[in-house]
Amino acid sequence: MTTPDHQSPASQPPVPATQDRIYRSPMALAGGVMLLLVVGWLGFDALFQGHGRTPWLALAGMILVVPLVIAFTLRPAVFAGEDRLRIRNPFRVIGLPWGEVASLRSSYSNEVVAKSGRKYQLWSIPVSLRARKKAEARKSKAAAEAARGGGGASRGLGGLGALGGVGGSAAASGPTRADTDQVMDELRDTLERRREAESAQGEVTVRWAYEVIAPAVAGAVLFAILLATG
Repeated sequence: MTTPDHQSPASQPPVPATQDRIYRSPMALAGGVMLLLVVGWLGFDALFQGHGRTPWLALAGMILVVPLVIAFTLRPAVFAGEDRLRIRNPFRVIGLPWGEVASLRSSYSNEVVAKSGRKYQLWSIPVSLRARKKAEARKSKAAAEAARGGGGASRGLGGLGALGGVGGSAAASGPTRADTDQVMDELRDTLERRREAESAQGEVTVRWAYEVIAPAVAGAVLFAILLATG
């Protein structure tokens, strides 16, 4: 009787690496696309329909403005992996192994504090004081309903109440934490879970985004020359 051959570890398929969680601001993305459409419409209209120095001014303005719009709206993102946190801000990319992160703070802005004391703002996770106030109001309402013995939240689970079809339930009124605060809670959980891991140790790296800075500076210089020689 024969027995089936066992695969050696080398012949087994590799375990796929855990993908980074990516956090971006939907409002910033939408605003960036709208701004780029407006700049493109006005810029190309002046470029092809303008006379005299107007096309050159339009070209210089587009070279200056487009990279800045991309830098502050489409570019910012936070990549949270199992070993490190990568922050892509408008003009810099910061890589922080979880072992080098001291804390994650939330006040008027969300930021990460390295063990060296350096602070790095999370541009793609902006703080919304309005969303916080709404979440606190929902939390207070849910607490008041619970104190009165209301069971609306439990009735809403799995039914129309969870979709807003039945009024009066805490579940239908929305979350009791602002979206960005929930994101920061997720990052703190990852920090607590991975900060002592051997693969999450290393040095903090900072890289300037010259692909954004260089064209913006070139556009500014060209624009200044055109104005000075006008």
